[in-house]
Amino acid sequence: MRFASLIPLLLLASVLGAAAQQGGDIGSLISRDLFNEMLKHRNDGNCPAKGFYTYDAFITAAKSFGGFGTTGDTDTRKREIAAFLAQTSHETTGGWASAPDGPYAWGYCQLREQGNPPDYCVANQQWPCAPGKKYYGRGPIQISYNYNYGPAGKAINSDLLNNPDTVATDPIISFKTALWFWTTPQSPKPSCHAVAAGQWQPSAADTAAGRVPGYGVITNIINGGLECGKGSNPQVQDRIGFYKRYCDLLKVGYGNNLDCYTQKPFA
Repeated sequence: MRFASLIPLLLLASVLGAAAQQGGDIGSLISRDLFNEMLKHRNDGNCPAKGFYTYDAFITAAKSFGGFGTTGDTDTRKREIAAFLAQTSHETTGGWASAPDGPYAWGYCQLREQGNPPDYCVANQQWPCAPGKKYYGRGPIQISYNYNYGPAGKAINSDLLNNPDTVATDPIISFKTALWFWTTPQSPKPSCHAVAAGQWQPSAADTAAGRVPGYGVITNIINGGLECGKGSNPQVQDRIGFYKRYCDLLKVGYGNNLDCYTQKPFA
């Protein structure tokens, strides 16, 4: 009787195990050791973000965005993780051409926008700037402007309009702002997630503008106005370099259409 009573429990465990393999925690695809190898020099003594961007914070934040890294087959899921970490590594890079282990081992070195950035405050009735607050780039995606801090904060239940520096002091919040940007469409742009997960279907206007599914259009979503439709350039090359390295470490192919050299930016 004891063994008979265990059968339902064993079946339940089997079902739960299968479900876990199909999605959920992205830790099944990117281990702590792999994360540390991908972002190998993020804790270098010369990196302002030393000690901030942790594996645990990344995994915890990702669980709040259920579709991220859990949509599609295993290769698709791996490519989305690679794409996210590559784009954010470009935004936070501390690398240079002759850097130890190469320039693409230095993602997540920066925490705040470098130099003397402006306050990035523009008139907006829905997301008004708080007195004395600055909305310069912070965190993995270097989120900027009050009109991004406001809705990002609302989505993740954190008052970022009044406390924008939370993005640079709370690593989970920091990753959540990047994942909010990644998973949120801003018309006419699709979300980065929709592209990475293979869910985006280009419109006739997209096709005419050369915007096709692939890693390149994610760059277009993030910074197309400055980087896309201008032929080969170092910024796009850097984004691709990070992506290829991370795909190699995840043991997955790159997919097609990695650049946006001939794509027109989204309007």
